[in-house]
Amino acid sequence: MNQKDEIIEEGSELYEHYRFVADKNQGPIRLDMFVLNRIENSSRNKIQNAAKSGNILVNNKAAKSNHKVKPSDVISVVMAYPPRETEIVPENIPLEILYEDEDLIVINKEAGMVVHPAYGNFQGTLVNALTYYFQNTKTKGEKGIPALVHRIDKDTSGILLVAKNEVAQTKIAKQFFDHSIERTYIAIVWGDFNEDEGTIEGHIGRSLKNRTVMTVFPNGEYGKHAITHYKVLKRFGYITMIECRLETGRTHQIRAHFTYKGHPLFNDGKYGGNAIIKGTTFTKYKQFVQNCFKVLPRQALHARSLGFIHPTTKKHLHFETEMPDDMKELVEKWEKYTTFHDTQAD
Repeated sequence: MNQKDEIIEEGSELYEHYRFVADKNQGPIRLDMFVLNRIENSSRNKIQNAAKSGNILVNNKAAKSNHKVKPSDVISVVMAYPPRETEIVPENIPLEILYEDEDLIVINKEAGMVVHPAYGNFQGTLVNALTYYFQNTKTKGEKGIPALVHRIDKDTSGILLVAKNEVAQTKIAKQFFDHSIERTYIAIVWGDFNEDEGTIEGHIGRSLKNRTVMTVFPNGEYGKHAITHYKVLKRFGYITMIECRLETGRTHQIRAHFTYKGHPLFNDGKYGGNAIIKGTTFTKYKQFVQNCFKVLPRQALHARSLGFIHPTTKKHLHFETEMPDDMKELVEKWEKYTTFHDTQAD
């Protein structure tokens, strides 16, 4: 009997993963036809592109489309994320483009912009902006529609990679699935750390009490396996600036992991970081933190760098951006605050 393990939306990484086990009485059949018969709303061309990209494994080995499936074979398939059934309205929204060629485009997304249209956000998204941009450029990609491979939250700033065609999308999706994509984030979190670096490991899934947030299930009873590596960049006593390196890419991974560790992101309203968690009871301190919340009216998270293998040239590409002005201003305020109070203590 065929078994199927499907992951429609792998957190911030957008791909589908299927696993099939051929029946013991399975007769010889081409691999592409075997897969086509088991994945809804797919096409033979899309499946063949996946095979060419090495995204279809038979017994843990990449296989061609004409490979003959045998009884009890285990077939693993990674497919590019399908476009949503939503009409995209092109919108002339300025974009900061870090890199572009015929296969992909790298964007430095500003905080406040939703990545793709969804309920409550059908306009003003990155996809709306890119659709307009593709209409006015020579390298518009297939059908002029952005092919998403991952996403970052609305109020997270930083680097986002978008494919322009299905082949590039499929190959990049495989890199995300293999965890070979290099990603670092800068976060400012509540509290101090005893160590200079560390790793947080714990399954992440939707909270059983509040479905709008993610939570950590340390025993692995729910959710998906997630790993975040971090190191301290600057200490301000009551808050800390850290660098995070993602080994996996689950929804709200950094936000959920650090909340679980007792260090929610500064001003992260969804995870409790918009309360004064650490510090003194002095009125002046409370006023200072409230002013900091006004300076950075969002969670303190920036997708700083992204590294990957180009799907066509096979060259390694790496992109890095500075923190946005609101996070820089926040850091400057805390630097002045801690310097002043250190001087007072002396």
